[in-house]
Amino acid sequence: MDMLFLPPDTPNPLDGQTRVYWQPGEGTGSWQALAECASDAPVALVLPAEVCSFFAVQLPTRKARWIDQALAYAVEELLAENVDELHLARGELMEDGRHRVVAIRRRLLADWLAQLQALELTIGAIHADADLLPRDGLQLLFLGNRGLLGGGPEARLAFAVANWPDLARGCPPPRQAHGSAAEAPEQVEEYHRLADPFRFLADGRVAALDLAQGEFAVGRDGDGLGRWKPVLALAAVLLAVQVALTLGQAWYFERQGDAFAESSRALYLELFPEDQRIVNLRAQFDQHLSLAATPSADFLRLLDQAANAVASGTPVTIQQLEYDEQGGALAMQVNAPDFSALEQFRQRLGETGQPVQLGSASRDGLGVSARVVIGG
Repeated sequence: MDMLFLPPDTPNPLDGQTRVYWQPGEGTGSWQALAECASDAPVALVLPAEVCSFFAVQLPTRKARWIDQALAYAVEELLAENVDELHLARGELMEDGRHRVVAIRRRLLADWLAQLQALELTIGAIHADADLLPRDGLQLLFLGNRGLLGGGPEARLAFAVANWPDLARGCPPPRQAHGSAAEAPEQVEEYHRLADPFRFLADGRVAALDLAQGEFAVGRDGDGLGRWKPVLALAAVLLAVQVALTLGQAWYFERQGDAFAESSRALYLELFPEDQRIVNLRAQFDQHLSLAATPSADFLRLLDQAANAVASGTPVTIQQLEYDEQGGALAMQVNAPDFSALEQFRQRLGETGQPVQLGSASRDGLGVSARVVIGG
């Protein structure tokens, strides 16, 4: 992407004669008049650090619908200007849990963008020049009489090179410096001479904070389909998620139904092993109950409660049933994958209001088994 660097003394308004540094996506850049800058593709606008304020703040929330309001409250006490007159851009989350924030006067940025659009330049991204330095420790760039400070720490600023010795006392080492001068400045531990400083800044655009957020987000053209693209994209994503969720639920419930049917069939064969041919499980089970000579209403009620506990998803298998008609208790020999499943089964039975007794459980192969008594 081509990049347009505004110098610190950039006026407002801009016009075709305003001098800027034009850095094409490929090749070497140069200082030239705005009228000479031309690009068919969106351009990255680079603002001088002198018109921006830089912060790192702790935000009390990460929810998108609240974070913009929280951001304004977080920086309000750090600003000498009215926060409502500033455009706040939120950057990456730092290692200490704080967010990078860049602030610029909203009216100034809006004026510059409108003037560049009038000059037929489309802005696709917005950065601050000091934020383009590599995020590897403390970084410095010396451009003639002007210096930039940035890097991994939160500090971002522009300074007069003559003031560097005083500023250096507040900058912890190691200090990595870059510049076009042949000799390294004082009080730097590492210096790299650059043939093209602006190309060096351009290479740092990928990691830099993009100020094109909120009302200045790319594509807010005010009319046509462009203004609806984010809404349409969100609707498409929500529709896809809903379809996937519906299909997933259908598949899940179908598998659950198959599992319950198989569990019911297995339980029926355990209770009535003489029936090898099952056509209608419910009808055949009802027939067995109607033909039984001694089953009582209490037995059927307890059996129904046990069946509901199994059908609710409790991963247990009933191996044996015994009903004490005199005591009104139903005893079951139960197998489960682990002790927590047995406890879950006991709690399910307890929700019926019947007394439940869980005998001592023992390991049985890969699972556990126990005697469970309900009623009595």
